[in-house]
Amino acid sequence: MNRRDFCRTAALGLAAATALPAENHPNIVYILADDLGWGDMSCYNPESAIPTPNGNRLATQGMRFTDMHSPSAVCTPTRYGILTGRYSWRTRLKKGVLDGYSPYLIEDGRLTVPAMLKSQGYYTAGVGKWHLGLGTDAKTDYSKPLHPCPTDRGFDYYYGIPASLDMPPYLFFENDHAVEQPTANTPGQNAPRGVFWRPGPISPSLKLEEVLPTITEKAVSIIQDRAKTPTQPFFLYVAFSGPHTPWLPKAENKGRSKAGDYGDFVTEVDDLVGRISKAIDDAKIANNTLFIVTSDNGADWKVEDKERYAHLANATWRGEKADVWDGGHRIPFIARWPGHIKPGSVNNHLGCLTDLMGTLAALTGAKLPQDAGEDSYNLMPELLGPPAKPVREAIVHHSNGGMFAIREGTWKLELGLGSGGFSPPSTVEQAPGGPAGQLYDLSKDPEERYNLYQKRPDVVDRLATLLEKYKSQGYSRPR
Repeated sequence: MNRRDFCRTAALGLAAATALPAENHPNIVYILADDLGWGDMSCYNPESAIPTPNGNRLATQGMRFTDMHSPSAVCTPTRYGILTGRYSWRTRLKKGVLDGYSPYLIEDGRLTVPAMLKSQGYYTAGVGKWHLGLGTDAKTDYSKPLHPCPTDRGFDYYYGIPASLDMPPYLFFENDHAVEQPTANTPGQNAPRGVFWRPGPISPSLKLEEVLPTITEKAVSIIQDRAKTPTQPFFLYVAFSGPHTPWLPKAENKGRSKAGDYGDFVTEVDDLVGRISKAIDDAKIANNTLFIVTSDNGADWKVEDKERYAHLANATWRGEKADVWDGGHRIPFIARWPGHIKPGSVNNHLGCLTDLMGTLAALTGAKLPQDAGEDSYNLMPELLGPPAKPVREAIVHHSNGGMFAIREGTWKLELGLGSGGFSPPSTVEQAPGGPAGQLYDLSKDPEERYNLYQKRPDVVDRLATLLEKYKSQGYSRPR
């Protein structure tokens, strides 16, 4: 069976019949930007005030998804979902995010994407923002070996930062140890808008503005090194630290956008996407590499930002990062794989970042056990099609404050009033005789303005029942 036939078979989900030697599997490079909005790249939003030529070029070379969602509207739970194929609200983390001193979130014995790929013969590496906890102590001690760590859950190698780049401690760790102890301190910064980080310990040689370029240099080095071993495919997870705060664009990016420091920082993110793409091309492995660029949630783009700049980082979707509204979790997603994914194609079907595990299982012939990837669908038919009907039945959305929503087809039910996140009001008390939640028909009301909760109780009941089913049975993917 040649590689193209293998991929077509995998698209049908016939994993047991598709096992091939590892050398026949494609490399996988997965870039996860931090807080990049659906409307930042002009291939998504023609009125974007930010030049993004590299992201735009990838869209012409591959497939652009318009209805892709992160499983949460904030960082940590999305990362958990990507690497485990499971919604994070099934864990101890019911709302919010971890910090730089939090213990490890991924449970002992839980299958991860890198562990699954290792079983299929892959070399697995990760660089960048981790944000899933390190060690088991209530407060991580970086002077000691950091176990569990990414290399205890499937990565052969990991080099990154513990959490967001506005959270202490500020340091790089490599596998199970800090590269340099955080023996200095930063007073933090709280102004101007976006140039923000919290006070706390920092490694003396670490410079915040150099973290994102360092992550990229590490990724490029890994690509160049692994290309020398063509008989073993590799998986590279690249978790950028930007354009999350602090917005610290390098001097050459200053003034490149018309959206202030944020926009200029997005141009730097786009440059670094281009750098990694070029590394893949220069290594002559592009034709055998599935290359994905996406974001962990919506942009942190507030009302005052919209008033100051003629830019909509989340396009016209309602809300922003952390919200249960679509601006919180509808994200860019571009996939390129020459010879397999049609160049310049657009996919309007529903998708979720938890689907990475199910997709790569089908791609590589791995068979998922019942207690793994519980919320992960196989999107290979979408990547190689798309099919006439969407693969995914529904998605459960989750806000920073723990508010649930469920999307099925064009209907979206939100179990609460308000944004559930950063946009005011976060919560709203139910008025006497008023609706208890929100229901929107996105085919007619994509901006979620007309609440049909009381007008369509049949849809409310159906979606609420489906959500409760997903919660109680412990999984949502087909079995």
